[in-house]
Amino acid sequence: MTTAETARPDVLRAYDVCEQITREQARNFSYGIRLLPVEKRRALSAVYATARRIDDLGDGDLPDAEKVAGLEAVRGALTDLEGIDHDAVLVALRDVRQRFPVPMSAFGELVDGCLADVTVHRYATFEDLLGYCRCVAGSVGRLSVGIYRPAGLAPGGDRVAVEAAPEHSDDTWVLADSLGVALQLTNILRDVREDRLIGRVYLPAEDLERFGCTLELDTAGRLADPPERFAALVRYEAERAERWYQRGLRLLPRLDRRSAACTAAMAGIYHRLLGRIAADPDQIRAGRLSLPAATKLGVAARALLRGSA
Repeated sequence: MTTAETARPDVLRAYDVCEQITREQARNFSYGIRLLPVEKRRALSAVYATARRIDDLGDGDLPDAEKVAGLEAVRGALTDLEGIDHDAVLVALRDVRQRFPVPMSAFGELVDGCLADVTVHRYATFEDLLGYCRCVAGSVGRLSVGIYRPAGLAPGGDRVAVEAAPEHSDDTWVLADSLGVALQLTNILRDVREDRLIGRVYLPAEDLERFGCTLELDTAGRLADPPERFAALVRYEAERAERWYQRGLRLLPRLDRRSAACTAAMAGIYHRLLGRIAADPDQIRAGRLSLPAATKLGVAARALLRGSA
């Protein structure tokens, strides 16, 4: 088994490309990944760069038919990485696959989630939304656990097995999936207006009906629902996300110190963001809320010291 330090020069260059992509495009993700030792940092950068490629296809400006074709082409490339030497991201990912127990099927689930972004613009129930969240974010959580490689990690990590697990399962793959769901639910709240501007509504229709909200926009491009109804809806969704955080954060004690710090930093940033949204839902009616860089650095520093979110 090779390490990143002893890999061929072309593989090391491929990892460099993935790390550059992560530094430039990861934002919240990068605050945690920099806390990992070099081998895991490089491997997780390769996972991120691959996931970013898939996500960019789903969210890009291409016609829908071209998005679907592009996503299916990526799916095909990921099923057979042998003989690929011209694509730095896939070269690095091939090395990751050889050295870490990553569930490669999770990339296919991510493709499925991005295909849903092309064809599905609303969700009727939370169970429908949960399937989507597991594809686009639970998959990344499970891929990350394969990089962290905690002691006693059993083979697995596919979505079907996770969905079949009991609700309160302590299986490591399930906990990683749950944390990914928590982060995605936070993303959905943070981006609720921006998604509405492009015709996407992720909050379940059953919840909108329950609180008498429509997420329609006024002439200024703000969410037009009455403030008290909108606040009640947002806090309800935030409480649901909080339950997923409490479940997913049980993953941390299973990880080595630096892997736990990486996860705690990433989760801590999103968790802090969720708290600010719940405290003042009006902040997301007209724009996208983000944390200051100093706050993110503080969360990362505390995660490194304590290994908790």
